[in-house]
Amino acid sequence: MDEIQYIEKINEEMKNNRSVAMATTISVKGSTPREEGSIMIVMEDGTTIGTIGGGKLEYEVIKEAKICIEKGESKKYDFKLTDKGDLGAVCGGQGEVFIKVFKKKENLILVGGGHVGRSIYHMAQQLDFNIIVVDEREEICNRQNFPKAQKLLLGDVKEELNKYLIDSFSYIVIATKGHKDDEKALEAVLDRGAKYIGLIGSKIKLKYTFDNLLEKGFKREDLQKVYAPVGLNLGGEIPEEIALSILSEIVLVRNNGTPKHMKYDFFVK
Repeated sequence: MDEIQYIEKINEEMKNNRSVAMATTISVKGSTPREEGSIMIVMEDGTTIGTIGGGKLEYEVIKEAKICIEKGESKKYDFKLTDKGDLGAVCGGQGEVFIKVFKKKENLILVGGGHVGRSIYHMAQQLDFNIIVVDEREEICNRQNFPKAQKLLLGDVKEELNKYLIDSFSYIVIATKGHKDDEKALEAVLDRGAKYIGLIGSKIKLKYTFDNLLEKGFKREDLQKVYAPVGLNLGGEIPEEIALSILSEIVLVRNNGTPKHMKYDFFVK
């Protein structure tokens, strides 16, 4: 394949909202399987297009590329093809491979399209998420209410979530019409690797939900990762203010921020 075909494949994966990595040999010294500029495309599932030389080197680069895809981070990979090197090869060469990750968009999954869910949807338009709405009510889960949503999943929330891909690019807000559906939704997504799960509700209701899931065999450490009650304490009560508090928390998690004021006392000596 030539470079244009590699770019076309990357674009194809991105259009299907799948992350992809391009591994390029950027420097070589001594005897190595391929020359500088060799390219290999690595997909999320580890399948590849092209080659940077095969053998143990390529195997290790694929493994590193999959880790990079999962983390959404690019990196430089150094290798030595000597009997004392990490790869255990005897070619005598060494070099560098740059693994460039092309990240898919993150998914904001709104489980429940009521007042809070709809307010989150409108506010999140500028945050570069794919927005997915899940609700069993046809009068709620429709294009009139959510015209720019990437997907509308109409049906039983647990069944729809069980069918949908949940991974480290998923941010989930659970705010259905009632606590039973909230519990079913949480059960469906709890241990599937989501970056963020937020659950709306009072402390009493949430404790009841968590106790039920513990009895069903879910792990305490997984439940402790849930942001519940959801959102930062901004002091608001109306749906728009609640939505703002939830999105603020999501941005905080997304950017590894810290929940503190930026205010600085300019008069401290």
